[in-house]
Amino acid sequence: MANSPQIQAWLVDLDGTLYSPKPLKALMALELLLLGAWNIRTLRAFRKQHERLRAEAVQAPSPFAEQVARTASELSLSEEHVKQVVTRWMVERPTKWLRLLARKGLLQEMNEFQALGGRLALVSDYPARHKLRAFTRDVHFDVIVANGEDGGPSRLKPDPEGYLLAATRLGVAPAACLVIGDRDDADGAAARAAGMQFRWVR
Repeated sequence: MANSPQIQAWLVDLDGTLYSPKPLKALMALELLLLGAWNIRTLRAFRKQHERLRAEAVQAPSPFAEQVARTASELSLSEEHVKQVVTRWMVERPTKWLRLLARKGLLQEMNEFQALGGRLALVSDYPARHKLRAFTRDVHFDVIVANGEDGGPSRLKPDPEGYLLAATRLGVAPAACLVIGDRDDADGAAARAAGMQFRWVR
């Protein structure tokens, strides 16, 4: 499917797709226990709000900001505090491990596809540019569509908005796009809703 001649663009998820998620979760759990156990409650609440926003198909100027606001309200914390905790533990601190845990075979395939004239876009339900620094030597994306960043989607996957935005910005028809992701219920469902092909990374 990935080499199908009609495919002109690969639209790639980040978290759990560009790297192996289980080792990262184990490493970050250990770091949290040793260096930031008091933040666990906030991070758990934040992740639960993410799944609620996904299930409710909430539309917001920034789903990430809405997630922060809901978490802050639930825990009676300031939004700035929640944002700092999330940024530190879900965006910044994991980055040092990502290159070590990268799916190098997939990154090589992406480079080969791009070398043959294919286009690459990253589509993420979380802020992505900081984490992508771990992969700058491995891959270059023509377009980045990330929740919580300028030009990001107003809904989370499985809504197809993020993938459709990426296709539009690449100038490629949805039917000529292949979505690559690690969640069939999110990336796969979004791809099908957008009329795109899907490759499940497990």
